[in-house]
Amino acid sequence: MGRVKLVVDESAWSVVKDLVSILGFKHVDVERIRVVRSFNSRTTAYARIYGLPRVFQVAFGYKPSYVIEIVDSNFSRLDCRSKIRVLIHELLHIPKTFSGGLRPHGELFYSKNISRLLELVESHVSLASLCRKL
Repeated sequence: MGRVKLVVDESAWSVVKDLVSILGFKHVDVERIRVVRSFNSRTTAYARIYGLPRVFQVAFGYKPSYVIEIVDSNFSRLDCRSKIRVLIHELLHIPKTFSGGLRPHGELFYSKNISRLLELVESHVSLASLCRKL
């Protein structure tokens, strides 16, 4: 299968930026989020989020940052609505402190909550217009 290839995905980052704005996630600094698309991954995940651990922040003087990895082979098979749901899910992992840590799954991740957030997005913009960037 070969090594996993990672490519910075500016278009997907643009969608994340739109979602953060529409959802009113004021605690999220989109300038410190990057989106990468992975190819040749064997995972069953659609996407994953990584926070920069505090030890690296302190040792190298970095600010808290996050990377959302879109697993192309799985994510690309989803319909538009599901793609946006996945990105909302990943953004929910970012804590209010924007510390580089990650929120664990809990009530916030219940389908009902994500559906409510998806409806909010749909009330502001066409999902198709977002998905064209993905």
